[in-house]
Amino acid sequence: MIRILLADDQALVRGALSAMLNLESDIEVVAEVGSGDEVLDAALRTTPDVALLDVQMPGKDGLVAAAELRERLPSCKVIVCTTFGRPGYLSRAMAAGAVGFVVKDSPPEQLVDAVRRVDSGLRVVDPALAAESLASGPSPLTEREREVLAAASVGGTIADVAKQLHLSQGTVRNHLSAAIGKTGARTRAEAARLAEDRGWL
Repeated sequence: MIRILLADDQALVRGALSAMLNLESDIEVVAEVGSGDEVLDAALRTTPDVALLDVQMPGKDGLVAAAELRERLPSCKVIVCTTFGRPGYLSRAMAAGAVGFVVKDSPPEQLVDAVRRVDSGLRVVDPALAAESLASGPSPLTEREREVLAAASVGGTIADVAKQLHLSQGTVRNHLSAAIGKTGARTRAEAARLAEDRGWL
């Protein structure tokens, strides 16, 4: 029996995925959570074989949760299952330790097959997204530039971002300037939007 942990902030989607997976004779959903903050505790409590994680969730996102699972419960294999098939998400998911990446509009049988293949030790990646990711290349942003741009994308002043990230205002300006240049944007808002669209944030 393949034991599954589901993490998705949309209750309807989570419930539908759970019902679909539980129809399979060799799959059992042992935990369902609605935020990234709940993933590790639920996994340590139920020891799933596979965790199916959404990317965008309240609290920690699915990529942070995947990295935590790799460190604390390496026996649990992670599949990222998201609405947002962005190349940057794929590369970040793999860097976080995910061994599968599927988009939510995949046919149900494809998701079930991905669960079985990942459980057997294989890596499963949506082929169209893999090709797009190779074509677009890696994110040009450093981790600090990504962090500063993400903080700036929700609004607030340079001073607000500096306080939130415990940086000087000059350092924040430098990182934002670098991020704007690397994305080819004219403003920090445009840089954040472009980076978000490419899955770099």
